[in-house]
Amino acid sequence: MSRGPGHLPLSAYATALEAAFLMQEAASVWALRAAALSGLRPLAPGEALRMVAEKPPAFAASAHAALDAALRGRRADEVMAAALRPLRREARANVARLSRTP
Repeated sequence: MSRGPGHLPLSAYATALEAAFLMQEAASVWALRAAALSGLRPLAPGEALRMVAEKPPAFAASAHAALDAALRGRRADEVMAAALRPLRREARANVARLSRTP
C-alpha cells in the first residue's frame, strides 16, 4: 500500500497521534477503575478479574496484527498502526463501558 514519496511524514505523524490517543484512553481506564476499586464509583461484578484477563488477548491480537503487517512488507509506521489498532479498540470499549453510569 505504498503511497509514494512524501507520504511517510504524515503517516508517521498519524501513527504517533494514534499512540497518544491510546495513552489517553489507557489513563482514563486506569482512573475509572481506580475510582471504582477505591469505592468512589460502583464496581461491576467481575471487573477486577476482567482488568487482568483482558490484557493477554489484546496484546496477542496486537502482536498478530503487527506481525501480519510486517510479513506483508508494510512500512514501519504501518506496522505500528496495525499493532495499535486492536489495543485502541479495547481501550475505547473500556472507556465507554466504564464511563456509563450504572
